[in-house]
Amino acid sequence: MLGIEADTMLIAGMFLAIGAGALSFLSPCVLPIFPAYLSYITGISVKELQGNQNTKIRRQLLSHSAFFLLGVSLVFISLGAGASFLGQWIQDLLLGDSGLFLQRIAGVFIIIMGLFIAGWISPTALMKERRFNYSKKPAGYLGTFFVGLGFAAGWTPCIGPIFGSILLLAASNPGQGVFYTVMYVIGFALPFIILTFFLGSTKWIVRHSQVIMKVGGVIMIIMGLVLFFGLMPRITGFLLDLIQGTWLSKLG
Repeated sequence: MLGIEADTMLIAGMFLAIGAGALSFLSPCVLPIFPAYLSYITGISVKELQGNQNTKIRRQLLSHSAFFLLGVSLVFISLGAGASFLGQWIQDLLLGDSGLFLQRIAGVFIIIMGLFIAGWISPTALMKERRFNYSKKPAGYLGTFFVGLGFAAGWTPCIGPIFGSILLLAASNPGQGVFYTVMYVIGFALPFIILTFFLGSTKWIVRHSQVIMKVGGVIMIIMGLVLFFGLMPRITGFLLDLIQGTWLSKLG
Protein backbone atom coordinates (compact mmCIF):
# COMPACT_ATOMS: atom_id res chain seq x y z
CA MET A 1 0.00 0.00 0.00
CA LEU A 2 2.81 2.39 0.91
CA GLY A 3 4.50 1.58 -2.37
CA ILE A 4 1.32 2.43 -4.30
CA GLU A 5 0.95 5.70 -2.36
CA ALA A 6 4.55 6.61 -3.15
CA ASP A 7 3.99 5.83 -6.83
CA THR A 8 0.83 7.96 -6.86
CA MET A 9 2.69 10.86 -5.24
CA LEU A 10 5.45 10.48 -7.81
CA ILE A 11 2.97 10.51 -10.70
CA ALA A 12 1.15 13.55 -9.25
CA GLY A 13 4.47 15.38 -8.86
CA MET A 14 5.46 14.38 -12.38
CA PHE A 15 2.34 15.92 -13.91
CA LEU A 16 2.75 19.01 -11.74
CA ALA A 17 6.36 19.41 -12.91
CA ILE A 18 5.49 18.89 -16.60
CA GLY A 19 2.59 21.34 -16.29
CA ALA A 20 4.81 23.86 -14.51
CA GLY A 21 7.37 23.63 -17.33
CA ALA A 22 4.70 24.19 -19.98
CA LEU A 23 3.21 27.03 -17.93
CA SER A 24 6.65 28.67 -17.71
CA PHE A 25 6.97 28.67 -21.49
CA LEU A 26 3.38 29.78 -22.15
CA SER A 27 3.56 32.60 -19.59
CA PRO A 28 2.99 36.20 -20.78
CA CYS A 29 6.60 37.14 -20.08
CA VAL A 30 8.13 34.33 -22.19
CA LEU A 31 5.81 33.38 -25.06
CA PRO A 32 5.49 36.90 -26.60
CA ILE A 33 9.29 37.17 -26.96
CA PHE A 34 9.66 33.57 -28.20
CA PRO A 35 9.73 34.51 -31.93
CA ALA A 36 12.41 37.15 -31.22
CA TYR A 37 14.48 34.64 -29.23
CA LEU A 38 14.16 32.10 -32.03
CA SER A 39 15.20 34.68 -34.58
CA TYR A 40 18.15 35.67 -32.40
CA ILE A 41 19.59 32.18 -31.96
CA THR A 42 19.08 31.14 -35.61
CA GLY A 43 19.85 34.40 -37.38
CA ILE A 44 16.63 34.05 -39.39
CA SER A 45 14.21 36.98 -39.43
CA VAL A 46 10.85 36.63 -37.68
CA LYS A 47 9.12 37.25 -41.01
CA GLU A 48 10.95 34.30 -42.58
CA LEU A 49 10.21 32.12 -39.56
CA GLN A 50 6.50 32.87 -39.81
CA GLY A 51 6.44 32.19 -43.54
CA ASN A 52 6.64 28.89 -45.39
CA GLN A 53 9.63 27.05 -43.94
CA ASN A 54 11.72 24.89 -46.27
CA THR A 55 13.70 21.85 -45.17
CA LYS A 56 16.89 23.84 -44.61
CA ILE A 57 15.19 26.35 -42.31
CA ARG A 58 13.41 23.59 -40.38
CA ARG A 59 16.70 21.76 -39.88
CA GLN A 60 18.35 24.96 -38.69
CA LEU A 61 15.46 25.69 -36.31
CA LEU A 62 15.52 22.19 -34.84
CA SER A 63 19.30 22.07 -34.34
CA HIS A 64 19.54 25.52 -32.73
CA SER A 65 16.50 24.79 -30.55
CA ALA A 66 18.18 21.58 -29.36
CA PHE A 67 21.36 23.42 -28.34
CA PHE A 68 19.35 26.20 -26.67
CA LEU A 69 17.31 23.67 -24.70
CA LEU A 70 20.49 21.77 -23.80
CA GLY A 71 21.81 24.92 -22.13
CA VAL A 72 18.48 25.49 -20.37
CA SER A 73 18.35 21.86 -19.22
CA LEU A 74 21.88 21.91 -17.81
CA VAL A 75 21.08 24.83 -15.50
CA PHE A 76 17.62 23.62 -14.45
CA ILE A 77 18.69 20.03 -13.75
CA SER A 78 21.80 21.19 -11.85
CA LEU A 79 19.61 23.39 -9.65
CA GLY A 80 17.23 20.47 -9.14
CA ALA A 81 20.10 18.21 -8.09
CA GLY A 82 21.33 20.88 -5.68
CA ALA A 83 17.85 21.32 -4.18
CA SER A 84 17.50 17.55 -3.81
CA PHE A 85 20.87 17.29 -2.06
CA LEU A 86 20.01 20.19 0.26
CA GLY A 87 16.64 18.67 1.08
CA GLN A 88 18.25 15.33 1.92
CA TRP A 89 20.84 17.04 4.11
CA ILE A 90 18.16 18.96 6.03
CA GLN A 91 16.10 15.81 6.52
CA ASP A 92 19.11 13.85 7.76
CA LEU A 93 20.16 16.70 10.06
CA LEU A 94 16.84 17.75 11.54
CA LEU A 95 14.03 15.45 10.55
CA GLY A 96 15.37 11.95 10.22
CA ASP A 97 13.31 9.99 7.72
CA SER A 98 10.32 12.31 7.92
CA GLY A 99 9.97 14.95 5.21
CA LEU A 100 6.59 16.23 6.42
CA PHE A 101 7.97 19.60 7.52
CA LEU A 102 9.61 20.30 4.15
CA GLN A 103 6.55 18.97 2.38
CA ARG A 104 4.38 21.51 4.22
CA ILE A 105 6.80 24.32 3.40
CA ALA A 106 6.66 23.24 -0.26
CA GLY A 107 2.87 23.23 -0.05
CA VAL A 108 2.72 26.79 1.33
CA PHE A 109 5.20 28.02 -1.29
CA ILE A 110 3.30 26.38 -4.14
CA ILE A 111 0.03 27.93 -2.89
CA ILE A 112 1.62 31.40 -2.79
CA MET A 113 3.13 30.94 -6.23
CA GLY A 114 -0.23 29.70 -7.54
CA LEU A 115 -1.84 32.91 -6.29
CA PHE A 116 0.95 34.88 -7.95
CA ILE A 117 0.72 33.03 -11.28
CA ALA A 118 -3.06 33.46 -11.33
CA GLY A 119 -2.56 37.20 -10.85
CA TRP A 120 -4.27 37.47 -7.45
CA ILE A 121 -1.14 38.72 -5.66
CA SER A 122 1.84 40.65 -7.05
CA PRO A 123 4.94 40.51 -4.81
CA THR A 124 7.25 43.37 -5.86
CA ALA A 125 10.44 41.35 -5.36
CA LEU A 126 9.27 38.63 -7.74
CA MET A 127 8.27 41.13 -10.41
CA LYS A 128 11.85 42.33 -10.85
CA GLU A 129 13.52 40.82 -13.87
CA ARG A 130 17.04 39.47 -13.47
CA ARG A 131 18.56 37.85 -16.53
CA PHE A 132 21.53 38.11 -18.83
CA ASN A 133 21.19 40.34 -21.86
CA TYR A 134 23.22 39.79 -24.99
CA SER A 135 23.95 42.56 -27.44
CA LYS A 136 25.61 40.09 -29.78
CA LYS A 137 25.26 36.32 -29.79
CA PRO A 138 28.46 34.28 -30.19
CA ALA A 139 28.46 32.53 -33.54
CA GLY A 140 27.24 29.00 -34.14
CA TYR A 141 25.70 26.33 -31.96
CA LEU A 142 28.06 27.04 -29.06
CA GLY A 143 26.66 30.56 -28.93
CA THR A 144 23.11 29.19 -28.91
CA PHE A 145 24.06 26.86 -26.04
CA PHE A 146 25.39 29.80 -24.00
CA VAL A 147 22.25 31.81 -24.71
CA GLY A 148 20.27 28.88 -23.28
CA LEU A 149 22.49 28.91 -20.19
CA GLY A 150 21.93 32.63 -19.77
CA PHE A 151 18.20 32.33 -20.26
CA ALA A 152 17.87 29.58 -17.62
CA ALA A 153 20.23 31.28 -15.18
CA GLY A 154 18.17 34.47 -15.33
CA TRP A 155 15.10 35.29 -13.29
CA THR A 156 11.97 36.47 -15.06
CA PRO A 157 8.68 37.39 -13.36
CA CYS A 158 7.06 34.13 -14.52
CA ILE A 159 9.74 31.45 -14.73
CA GLY A 160 11.34 32.24 -11.35
CA PRO A 161 8.29 31.64 -9.14
CA ILE A 162 7.12 28.55 -11.04
CA PHE A 163 10.53 26.91 -11.12
CA GLY A 164 11.07 27.86 -7.48
CA SER A 165 8.03 25.74 -6.64
CA ILE A 166 9.56 22.76 -8.45
CA LEU A 167 12.87 23.25 -6.62
CA LEU A 168 11.09 23.22 -3.28
CA LEU A 169 9.17 20.13 -4.35
CA ALA A 170 12.53 18.55 -5.22
CA ALA A 171 13.92 19.52 -1.81
CA SER A 172 10.95 17.98 0.00
CA ASN A 173 11.32 14.73 -2.01
CA PRO A 174 15.12 14.29 -2.28
CA GLY A 175 14.91 10.85 -3.85
CA GLN A 176 12.90 12.19 -6.80
CA GLY A 177 14.33 15.73 -6.96
CA VAL A 178 16.22 15.34 -10.22
CA PHE A 179 13.30 13.42 -11.73
CA TYR A 180 10.92 16.33 -11.04
CA THR A 181 13.37 18.78 -12.58
CA VAL A 182 13.77 16.63 -15.69
CA MET A 183 9.97 16.54 -16.02
CA TYR A 184 9.90 20.34 -15.70
CA VAL A 185 12.46 20.61 -18.51
CA ILE A 186 10.38 18.25 -20.69
CA GLY A 187 7.30 20.37 -20.02
CA PHE A 188 9.20 23.48 -21.06
CA ALA A 189 10.83 21.88 -24.11
CA LEU A 190 7.75 20.27 -25.70
CA PRO A 191 5.82 23.49 -26.48
CA PHE A 192 9.11 25.15 -27.41
CA ILE A 193 9.79 22.53 -30.10
CA ILE A 194 6.17 22.35 -31.29
CA LEU A 195 5.73 26.11 -31.62
CA THR A 196 9.09 26.40 -33.34
CA PHE A 197 7.37 25.01 -36.44
CA PHE A 198 3.99 26.67 -35.84
CA LEU A 199 4.86 30.25 -34.93
CA GLY A 200 1.49 31.48 -36.14
CA SER A 201 -0.15 29.67 -33.22
CA THR A 202 1.68 31.84 -30.70
CA LYS A 203 -0.64 34.79 -31.42
CA TRP A 204 -3.71 32.75 -30.41
CA ILE A 205 -2.00 31.49 -27.24
CA VAL A 206 -0.85 34.99 -26.29
CA ARG A 207 -4.44 36.23 -26.59
CA HIS A 208 -5.58 33.56 -24.13
CA SER A 209 -2.47 33.56 -21.93
CA GLN A 210 -4.25 35.14 -18.97
CA VAL A 211 -6.79 32.32 -18.88
CA ILE A 212 -4.02 29.73 -19.22
CA MET A 213 -2.13 31.29 -16.30
CA LYS A 214 -5.24 31.44 -14.08
CA VAL A 215 -6.03 27.77 -14.72
CA GLY A 216 -2.40 26.86 -14.05
CA GLY A 217 -2.43 28.94 -10.87
CA VAL A 218 -5.55 27.20 -9.57
CA ILE A 219 -3.99 23.77 -10.23
CA MET A 220 -0.86 24.84 -8.33
CA ILE A 221 -2.97 26.04 -5.38
CA ILE A 222 -4.84 22.71 -5.25
CA MET A 223 -1.57 20.76 -5.36
CA GLY A 224 -0.12 22.97 -2.63
CA LEU A 225 -3.13 22.29 -0.39
CA VAL A 226 -2.79 18.55 -1.01
CA LEU A 227 0.88 18.67 0.01
CA PHE A 228 0.33 20.88 3.06
CA PHE A 229 -2.51 18.84 4.55
CA GLY A 230 -0.96 15.50 3.57
CA LEU A 231 -4.04 14.49 1.62
CA MET A 232 -2.25 12.33 -0.93
CA PRO A 233 -2.73 9.05 1.04
CA ARG A 234 -6.50 9.73 1.24
CA ILE A 235 -6.69 10.58 -2.46
CA THR A 236 -4.68 7.46 -3.24
CA GLY A 237 -7.00 5.32 -1.12
CA PHE A 238 -10.07 6.79 -2.82
CA LEU A 239 -8.63 6.16 -6.28
CA LEU A 240 -7.64 2.60 -5.35
CA ASP A 241 -11.13 1.88 -4.02
CA LEU A 242 -12.65 3.39 -7.16
CA ILE A 243 -10.40 1.39 -9.49
CA GLN A 244 -10.85 -1.84 -7.55
CA GLY A 245 -14.63 -1.35 -7.40
CA THR A 246 -14.81 -0.72 -11.15
CA TRP A 247 -12.56 -3.70 -11.86
CA LEU A 248 -14.52 -6.03 -9.59
CA SER A 249 -17.87 -4.89 -11.02
CA LYS A 250 -16.60 -5.70 -14.52
CA LEU A 251 -15.48 -9.14 -13.38
CA GLY A 252 -18.87 -9.70 -11.77
